[in-house]
Amino acid sequence: MRKREAKTMVFPMVILRLAEWLLYKLLLIHKWHNAATASYSNKTQSSPSSFKSSSNHSSTHPSLAKFNSSESQEKSFVCEVEATLLRTKSVFPFFMLVAFEGGSVLRALLLLLSSPFLWFLNHEAKLRVMIFVTFCGLKVKDAEMVGRAVLPKFYLENMNGHVYEVLASCGRKVVFTSAPRVMVDYFVREYLSVDDVKGTELQVIGGWFSGLLVSGSGLLVKHRALKHVFGDEKPHIGVGTSRFHDHLFLSLCQEAYMVNSREDGNKMNSPSSSVMPREKYPKPLVFHDGRLAFLPTPLATLAMFIWLPFGIPLSIFRMCFGHFLPYGAAMLFASLTGIQIRLIGSDPPRSQNGKGVLYVCTHRTLLDPVFLSTVLKKPLTAVTYSLSRVSELIAPIRTVRLTRDKAKDARTMQRLLSRGDLVVCPEGTTCREPYLLRFSALFAELADEIVPVAVNTSVDMFYGTTAGGLKCLDPFFFLMNPRPCYTVHVLEKVPKELTCAAGRSSIEVANHIQKQLAEALGFEPTSLTRRDKYLILAGNEGIVQNH
Repeated sequence: MRKREAKTMVFPMVILRLAEWLLYKLLLIHKWHNAATASYSNKTQSSPSSFKSSSNHSSTHPSLAKFNSSESQEKSFVCEVEATLLRTKSVFPFFMLVAFEGGSVLRALLLLLSSPFLWFLNHEAKLRVMIFVTFCGLKVKDAEMVGRAVLPKFYLENMNGHVYEVLASCGRKVVFTSAPRVMVDYFVREYLSVDDVKGTELQVIGGWFSGLLVSGSGLLVKHRALKHVFGDEKPHIGVGTSRFHDHLFLSLCQEAYMVNSREDGNKMNSPSSSVMPREKYPKPLVFHDGRLAFLPTPLATLAMFIWLPFGIPLSIFRMCFGHFLPYGAAMLFASLTGIQIRLIGSDPPRSQNGKGVLYVCTHRTLLDPVFLSTVLKKPLTAVTYSLSRVSELIAPIRTVRLTRDKAKDARTMQRLLSRGDLVVCPEGTTCREPYLLRFSALFAELADEIVPVAVNTSVDMFYGTTAGGLKCLDPFFFLMNPRPCYTVHVLEKVPKELTCAAGRSSIEVANHIQKQLAEALGFEPTSLTRRDKYLILAGNEGIVQNH
């Protein structure tokens, strides 16, 4: 009986879908016919040249370039995330980020293997497949972590600057997305100050996603969601694309504008480029997490999976020669395997005070002291905070663990300096972006021989740092990159008149060195701390378990 009932329900649903589709087409044809008639009557009164130029525009809505923001502060704004607020039209890379960073390598591989079949599906079926593969069996908290710590970086890099300018100039802001709302909610609220987000809602069972949509809701339909939010009122400004299904959505707005891909092209050097430069980000991107350092399009993801069988043993090999080879041979083998090491400056002469030199480094990866020891060709001791036991065991240089007891840590560092040279990273944690975190001032109280070292890195496939993952794998991920680069800039020794020995406070000395290193790197100094980073990215204070 249930099967018969199901079959009897399917036929009416198909009829309703066909009727809805036919009505939608007829409304668009009627609208275009009226617009074409009005346009023709205007063109017959103009010159032939103007008729020719006007016929090139297929859209009945003006380009976004014609928007005037002078009186838009009290107006409401609506747009879609995909292909409008974001320049890219494909949502596959963002699903892949959720699958890889929130799920696993196997889930990401399964999504990649499904990508060829997506070409033969319509928009709705394609989204349903990607949602199921990406979210089925995924923890809600893991998906929320990706939306908070990973996706904002890639959204900002792909944001349409022209659309954002219009959005920022308006009062009430509402965005729609056919992707799961959990993917975009944090970004648009925290970075763009959007008032309301409407997206596809997913079914949750006991804190896990089932991979299915909430019963009865289906994928988000923009014009329906707009009516649900605004009721009988019409939003003042709507922005969309020339895609077929955007016309009905824009027809419900008082003013409608089109994102013209030709005028708002993606050329970085074009004056009209819609690419948003970092200095115009609505909120500075200081912290982000995740392992992938590239936008995982299908081809880029395929290249990553092809590289993995070579990259994993290469990473282990690179780690081994750092352990067992002399400094000169290690530098040679590093360059032969693709690691680029650049040394700027030289080790300044030390005074005859019987103590070691304190090297104060910026912190980019756990390998900072290792590369400094290699380029200076001398053994160094590194003090660490909350480092995993595995990382301590595989470190090719001596590491000493610090505690949270300031007096105890000071005695430990004094003892180490009396025996030799010491490396300290006063930021307390790594930062990927061109910012320096606040320097802890403890080091300034302990040494007069201070050498600032500006360290920077670049990677092409994987980040060698993490806030929410296994930190013991950080060195392996960095060394897994095809051509990672380490730049070590050894600055001049800090003059004694600028140290605590001359009566300056430790905070003053630390701030001075932070500013000096920021200038050398072209970075921006901040007052953010290790605690701020882990609270934002991982929801904890960054205490690493001994694994």
